[in-house]
Amino acid sequence: MIEPLLPVRKPKREDRPGRTPTASRALWDGILWILRTGAQWSELPREKYPPYKTVHCWFQGWVKDGTFRVVLRALAADLKERGGFDLGEGFVDAFFASAKKGGPASGRPSAARGRRSWQLQTALVFLSPLARQALLPTRRNSSRAPSTRASSTSSPERLIGDKAYDADKLDERLWHERGVKLIAPHRRGRKTKTQDRRELRRYRRRWKVERLFAWLQNFRRLVTRYEVKVENFLGFLHLGCILILLRQF
Repeated sequence: MIEPLLPVRKPKREDRPGRTPTASRALWDGILWILRTGAQWSELPREKYPPYKTVHCWFQGWVKDGTFRVVLRALAADLKERGGFDLGEGFVDAFFASAKKGGPASGRPSAARGRRSWQLQTALVFLSPLARQALLPTRRNSSRAPSTRASSTSSPERLIGDKAYDADKLDERLWHERGVKLIAPHRRGRKTKTQDRRELRRYRRRWKVERLFAWLQNFRRLVTRYEVKVENFLGFLHLGCILILLRQF
C-alpha cells in the first residue's frame, strides 16, 4: 500500500559495477524499528536491517523531500473517501516532549512544570490530524497559535479546546479567516460570557485527542526528542500517524 507512494528509485545498471540498491521495504522497516524502540541509529540490528548509516541517510532524504507527508495525506484521503474521517468537528491540544539535544523549536521549561531538560512544545489538531499538519512546533506559551495555521482545506466547522484556548481575539480570527467556531470553557473570573452551554457539551469528547496522544507515545522515539533538527522529529511523528492510520485498513 505504501510502496507505490515512495519516490521512484533508479535501478542498477547492468553495464556498471556497484552494489545492488537496498530495497525500500528494508529501509522502511529499519526506520520503523527506530520509531518503535527509540534506540540510537547505531543500535539498529545489522543482522535484520541494512547498515544504519544507509537507513538514516534515506530517512533524512524522505524527510527532506516530504515523502512521509505525501504518504500520510494519501492514506488519510483514502480513509476520508470511505467515510473514516468526520471533518465537521476537530479537537486541539498540546503535549510536551523533552528535547535532550536542544536545537530549533525548543525552549527552556517553565518552573511550574518542574521540567529540568529543554522542551519542545508541539500542538496537534485532531480533525484530519493524520492528513494535514500533524505537528506544528511553536514557541513556549504560544499554544494558541497552531490552530490558526492549519490549512484552510482541512478546517473543521468547530474546533474544541480546553481553557487555554479561551481568547476573544482567537475566536474572532478563526471565525473571520477560516469560518471555524472555537468552543472552549471559559477561564475562571471571565466577565463576558461568550460560550453557549449547549455547544460546550461537545467538550466531553475531548478524550479523542488525549487518546491520540496516548497512541503516539507508544512510539518511544516520540516520547523524547533526540533529533536536533525539528524536521526529523516531525518525520517520526508523521510515521507514527501513518501506522495509526494503517490500523483502519
